[in-house]
Amino acid sequence: MQDPIVMNNQIPSVPYPVNEPVTSFAPGTPERAALRQRLASMRSDTFDIPAIIGGKEFRTGKTDRVVAPHDHRLDLGHMHEAGPDEVEKAVAAARDARQEWAALHWTDRASVFLKAAELLAGPWRDTINAATMLGQSKNPMQSEIDAACELIDFCRFNVHFAEQVYADQPISDAGIWNRSQYRPLEGFVFAVAPFNFTSIAANLFVAPALMGNTVLWKPSSTSILSAYYLYKLFEAAGLPPGVVNMLPGDGPTVGDPVFAHREFAGLHFTGSTATFQHMWRTMGANIANYRSYPRIVGETGGKDFILMHPDADTEAVATAIVRGAFEYQGQKCSAASRVYIPRSQWNDVRESLTSQLAEITVGPVEDFTHFMNAVIDQKAFDKITGYIEHARASSDAEIIAGGTYSDKEGWFIDPTVIVASDPGYKTMCEEIFGPVVTIHVYEDQDFSRMIEVIDNTSPYALTGAIFARDRRVIAEATAALSDNAGNFYINDKPTGAVVGQQPFGGARGSGTNDKAGSYMNLLRWVSARSIKENLNPPTHFAYPFHQPDPSDIKLT
Repeated sequence: MQDPIVMNNQIPSVPYPVNEPVTSFAPGTPERAALRQRLASMRSDTFDIPAIIGGKEFRTGKTDRVVAPHDHRLDLGHMHEAGPDEVEKAVAAARDARQEWAALHWTDRASVFLKAAELLAGPWRDTINAATMLGQSKNPMQSEIDAACELIDFCRFNVHFAEQVYADQPISDAGIWNRSQYRPLEGFVFAVAPFNFTSIAANLFVAPALMGNTVLWKPSSTSILSAYYLYKLFEAAGLPPGVVNMLPGDGPTVGDPVFAHREFAGLHFTGSTATFQHMWRTMGANIANYRSYPRIVGETGGKDFILMHPDADTEAVATAIVRGAFEYQGQKCSAASRVYIPRSQWNDVRESLTSQLAEITVGPVEDFTHFMNAVIDQKAFDKITGYIEHARASSDAEIIAGGTYSDKEGWFIDPTVIVASDPGYKTMCEEIFGPVVTIHVYEDQDFSRMIEVIDNTSPYALTGAIFARDRRVIAEATAALSDNAGNFYINDKPTGAVVGQQPFGGARGSGTNDKAGSYMNLLRWVSARSIKENLNPPTHFAYPFHQPDPSDIKLT
């Protein structure tokens, strides 16, 4: 049989992406019943989660327990922790897969991620949602907008953006054909994922892999259940072995040999600012050992604000505080954490805020009536409750809602509102990453000064919101706060960025602002090569300028 003719003589257009509709899971709907059933079946399973390298499962025997945050007595199973030996195997697998994966026509790579989106939108939806709910203690809505819709959007929109990147070509002069080639990085990408967003955990490897890179992926130990199913989802979509290698385990144990490796080419990270800075220092110390300068992309912490002008709608502000601060227990890097309210509106805002909070219940995810669930683990519980107790003992702060908690059955903390007389109070400045928001009540005439306070209070610049009616005020605040938030919201809560609508990322201590969910992020995972082809090359060195001319005046 003759070798087949490779037919790449096509310039296809990818399906135009639209944002995935959010399922309501309203009472009586079949979607609600199906999710409940999948949640119950998964809860009764016991999981043995391996490292996955080159498409093969590796069980190291060094295991860590997997628990549900809202029911830490429930033994979901265990994961096998990777170490230096597994890292070396993963580097070899990534190296072996790199050439063939990079050589695939980009549309073949894109097809894997488009198929993953279709699988997730259909038969895999309940599985990924249930794993996220059970392992990360997300209610149905928070899981749906994250693990299902946002990840579907990442896959579809990234393919659309990749088409834009590859189509961006230079101009050509007469007799010249110029082209830009967008090569994957020379080496492997290290993707380090957080616990709080299943979609982000996946996109950390989706974005570089789509552009032809191979990846070592370290998911968070506290979201390992959804991570395992994510790997299986993309495997079912046709992702070849070795393109993504999953390495569960302790951060330094996995990270140190990765950063020491000559073939390390890039870091795609979401997590804490302190961890990111430590990684950057490590890379700096190893810089002479690398084949090329690594690409460093990170989205880290936030101390996100809401600033209310005296003319703003009090009900809208109160609702933005409740949703922005307490959805997913405040465990979002974009969560509203510090709020500035004018004194003339404080009583009305307080009444609406406390009234809405009185309707909120906190409990396990299996009960869909709960607006809030558990924080991720004991370490987070202890840190968050420490801030609450600090406020309780402080003469500069007053707890006006919540302040109660229990870790008897799960790591539950009630939505807590602190009022601080000093805008520089501890909980107004430090990232808490939990269901705690601090409010400072300012004198109405000090609105412009609050803008300065916001700028000087925190090292972060991730998200922020301004509430006002007067367009002049909105324009003033938007301009004055231009460096304070990579995602800025006008009359809306500072959370809930949608792929394709609000590319996400912040600067300062919040990261490199490479905007997940946009073509800007994809550009970080390619190394451009300019190709010039001369269609009519010269055959002699001479130019007209140095030929003799009898009319020239000789200068002596």
